[in-house]
Amino acid sequence: MPKSLNLPNTLALFRIALAPLMLWFFIDRENPIFSSWHISWFDYFAGLIFVIASVTDFFDGFIARSWDQMTKLGGILDPLADKMLVLAGFLGLIAIDRASVWAVFLILSREFFITGLRVVAVAEGKDVAATMAGKVKTVVQMFAIGFLIMNWPYATAILWLAVFLTLYSGYEYTRDYFKN
Repeated sequence: MPKSLNLPNTLALFRIALAPLMLWFFIDRENPIFSSWHISWFDYFAGLIFVIASVTDFFDGFIARSWDQMTKLGGILDPLADKMLVLAGFLGLIAIDRASVWAVFLILSREFFITGLRVVAVAEGKDVAATMAGKVKTVVQMFAIGFLIMNWPYATAILWLAVFLTLYSGYEYTRDYFKN
């Protein structure tokens, strides 16, 4: 097995595959093959897929660091899988009218901008390690998506907290890029 196809990268690939599956449970609720399903089952399945994907996100990073299996491919796959999961979650939540389009627009705009900035930074040989604010932002985004999927209380408040933290961490990345 090639060194780049290690367990952490396999988990990231698994997460990439889960993102469209989760989105499918949001957008294909009218499919006749699901006519006997109660609407809540779509939320349960999307939520289960989201939890599994989120857990693999933790473990792929933990294993890569602990077992010294960090690779360049993993440096690409892990953030790609994160972005795909967040994108699928938020697009699906917009489709079922549980997330503010403005909140999602702000979050995704920041994600695309910072991803581009990180690509430029790497090309210039600059450090692009995740900051603590970026990690907290990711955790709060995951909580927001989970709460919105399950339609739990305070989901919208957590979403707007995620917007604030997302924009703040984007500010930090941008500030640090221009400072260095």
